[in-house]
Amino acid sequence: MDNLIANVTGAFAAIPRSDLLMVALIAVMAGILGSLMVKRGVLFGKFVRGASTLVLVGILVTVIVQLSRFDPRIDVAVPQLGLPEQVVEGGVTRIPLSRDGHFWLRAELNGVPANFLVDTGATLTAISQKTADRAGVEPRTGGLPITIGTANGPVEARLGSIEELRFGNVAARGLDVVIAPTLGETNVIGMNLLSRLASYRVDNQTNEMILEPNNPQEPLEIE
Repeated sequence: MDNLIANVTGAFAAIPRSDLLMVALIAVMAGILGSLMVKRGVLFGKFVRGASTLVLVGILVTVIVQLSRFDPRIDVAVPQLGLPEQVVEGGVTRIPLSRDGHFWLRAELNGVPANFLVDTGATLTAISQKTADRAGVEPRTGGLPITIGTANGPVEARLGSIEELRFGNVAARGLDVVIAPTLGETNVIGMNLLSRLASYRVDNQTNEMILEPNNPQEPLEIE
């Protein structure tokens, strides 16, 4: 719940940096103009006012749809708008603790090898601009710029969707990711992937993070 509230706050705070602000301002001004036209009996006044209301409703729906995809409990898939179903499946995967005290893994993003840091403090899975370019991940148009929280602090980014992210025995498809140029070379697996697992935990005896997907599938081979 705290992550969802943080996303809502961050999304609305980001509106001034997005094209949606301009559209919203135009719609509000059109609504005011339409109301004045109606009061004065000007033709098409009701049409202008109604159109502005529809635009504002559309902006609200856009925000709600984007935010809903952050939480697997209320996930929304709209393939026609470039929002595919988000699926995480596979088999149990163990990630050893690295010497730096973090859990790193080697993955394939859309078939392109990349290193990822598993960060339970990150709300969303994030990739660097360089990784996005190599894997062909493009930011979605018309959405909100967002701010994600990581272990190193807040990072501004744009949303996109991946075809497939594979590591160990786990495969994530259609997952939303953020493209964050300020991440440098770092790629992060965040809670929007981890929360779609049946469980994830750290075994302090073996110093491993254990990921267990829902509906386990046959092991996935990654070269």
